[in-house]
Amino acid sequence: MSLLGGIRPPIAALSALLLALAALTAFQLGHVGREPVPPAVLTSQQYFAEDGAIALRASLDESITDIGRTASLFSSGEPVSPDSVLDKLGSVYQKWRGTAVIEIKSGRLEAQRGENLPLTALDLTALDGESGLAPRMVRLENGETRLLTLALLSWPDRPQQLLVASSSLKVPGISLGRSRAIAVLDSSGQVLGSDGIGGSAQEKKQLGKFAKTVAQKAGQHPLQAKEPGSGGFAGVSGSLLGDSKDGHRSVAGYAKLTGSQPGVGTDATALGLTVVSFVSVAEERSAAVDSFFWIAASAALLVLGALAVALLVTTVQRPLLRLFLESRRIGRGDLHRPVTVPKYGEAARIGAALDRLRRQLRGEPVAETEGPRRGRHARIGTRALLAVCGILLLAWSAPLLLTLNRAGASVAVPKTIVEDQRERTDTLADRVRRALNEGHADLTSVASVISDGTTPAELTKLLERTRTQHGRYESLYVLNADGTVLARAGGTPHHPAGKGPSKQPVTLVDSGNRPVITEYAEAPGLAGAAVVGELRIDFLNALLKRPGLGEVRVVDAEHRVIGGNNGYRAFTSLSDAKLDALVSSANDKGGADGKSAADEKTDKGPRAKSSLLRDGGVAIAAAAPMTGGGVAQPLNWTVVTWQPAKGLEIPAYTTQNRTVLAGLLGLTGAVACLGWIHIIVVRPLRDLARRAEALADGDRRTVVYPTHHDEVGAVTRSLEVIRLQLLEQRKRDAAGGTTGRTSGRATPAGRN
Repeated sequence: MSLLGGIRPPIAALSALLLALAALTAFQLGHVGREPVPPAVLTSQQYFAEDGAIALRASLDESITDIGRTASLFSSGEPVSPDSVLDKLGSVYQKWRGTAVIEIKSGRLEAQRGENLPLTALDLTALDGESGLAPRMVRLENGETRLLTLALLSWPDRPQQLLVASSSLKVPGISLGRSRAIAVLDSSGQVLGSDGIGGSAQEKKQLGKFAKTVAQKAGQHPLQAKEPGSGGFAGVSGSLLGDSKDGHRSVAGYAKLTGSQPGVGTDATALGLTVVSFVSVAEERSAAVDSFFWIAASAALLVLGALAVALLVTTVQRPLLRLFLESRRIGRGDLHRPVTVPKYGEAARIGAALDRLRRQLRGEPVAETEGPRRGRHARIGTRALLAVCGILLLAWSAPLLLTLNRAGASVAVPKTIVEDQRERTDTLADRVRRALNEGHADLTSVASVISDGTTPAELTKLLERTRTQHGRYESLYVLNADGTVLARAGGTPHHPAGKGPSKQPVTLVDSGNRPVITEYAEAPGLAGAAVVGELRIDFLNALLKRPGLGEVRVVDAEHRVIGGNNGYRAFTSLSDAKLDALVSSANDKGGADGKSAADEKTDKGPRAKSSLLRDGGVAIAAAAPMTGGGVAQPLNWTVVTWQPAKGLEIPAYTTQNRTVLAGLLGLTGAVACLGWIHIIVVRPLRDLARRAEALADGDRRTVVYPTHHDEVGAVTRSLEVIRLQLLEQRKRDAAGGTTGRTSGRATPAGRN
């Protein structure tokens, strides 16, 4: 018989699957909610650190690019004094702690602004090397670390000068809330900068432990540090569990600086920095569903499974095996004992046909072997028996799939996750605001070197170079006071023809249901003219693509959608009235989210807010207005995020998902095994019953051949043997009758 054919393998497989599922249900699926911190909280801290790493990398790369481009702009024009360079640099960008100009040949300090720079750490003789102008980290006498960014100022017939800018290694624009801390580590795990860390020895000790562990993990390859297919952040990132004290545990997330594209490094990523953030959360070590449920479910599966398997064995397997033995006995010529006819289904029909064939082989006429072919029980087919088994197993799987352990609208979502949604949304809003401000600062820097003597060709070259260095612009052009375009790079301008530059530094217009964000920077050297940059909407949308925030939208002052992280229709309203109300609440000047009455008196104004929406399923939503100043402030834009809570790894939803998984496994196993039996056994058995009855009714011409080499096939082969025996019997009977008639004609009566 075939190894995988017959009735035994599918029943054995069903028994094994049910036993394995019962063990899995009792000992594995019920282990929910026993972790000290829900996995969703750990994942949220990882996302938080990734946000910090992206913000720090973008800030450092932007600063490095700005210094190099500013020095290039000055070097391409008429020579200016070092003081003029630093004054213009400080008026355009307010992000460096200190700037200086040094004459390289003599080492003399020509000019300085802000804090004193550790210039003795610079080797001016090695600037012409391969990495002579690369950014470098230096430590001050007070223990703080600064990042020095270098660029060359070169004019003909003048000594070459070095432009130096220093910045602190702190994550910019990250909303920490009230209990979170964040730090920047070097490749050895040394803390270079931190924020939100108090003076307690416990916090410093915990940060030291995290820093030591993170330094080891950050050295991994990004592809080995994550699970396959996890996607998201391109670099090394993860989460850590810290020490527990008084029912609270420190939870950390870490992320190493990486480029926006996998495998593509930047000047900032070459520094080997890692961002780590941690927060203290309350421990909730309690199972969401009592383990008795899973034990009871396992016991119920064993009982129902045993009934189903017993039904298959007693009503399908044993009768089929008995038919196999009876058919072989009759095929060998043992015709004395009647056939033991099964009680149910096709087996009863085949058994009755076999007994009629036995009697025909004994010489009884076909007409005399006729009788009732189907008894009362024989009308119950094997398919009906399989259906009963399926109903028994479905009685266990269906409640798990549809009703049991459902997380309703009252499910408890950890407070930390709701707060993280708010803080991350606030960070994202600040990221958008900084991007708009940086874009305007770039345009201001370009405008500062334009004069009435600059030719259109020089203007075009300058605009092309700026557009190449900064991929945020779709179109760059110089607009005269009368509305004429003096030079252009990129796409066709959307500015109204014949109109001069706008007095507002940033404007938004609807260009055929497509938002056009336009920035204007006045050119002091051209009266009434301005450098205009139109931002790509894809640039704005790319800033919003962060995992773990769900749907992200940027809305204007009228709550119309401007951008999003996935498909949206521009200038339409938000899809939910509650989201619209949340935006209004975040922009309300009455107070802040989660603040006491005393805090609200000193902390008025628009602030990020979060909420749990419980209509139509639980969702976490947050809205953060773009506050913080700059040219983007008057836009009054708000970033809105929301995501369904059912996608989070919290105990209630994990229990629900595992319950559904158990039901799916049970249903899949039942369908697979019962379907196996139906295809391999039931269908051939029904065909065999039809052939056996036809053979017993006198059809001797139709060949009976097996479909599979199993029990049904063995019975089929025995029927073929019986058919051949009946044909031989007919031939013998016919031969005997012919001989008798021939003898009578040879010796007729009365002839002697």
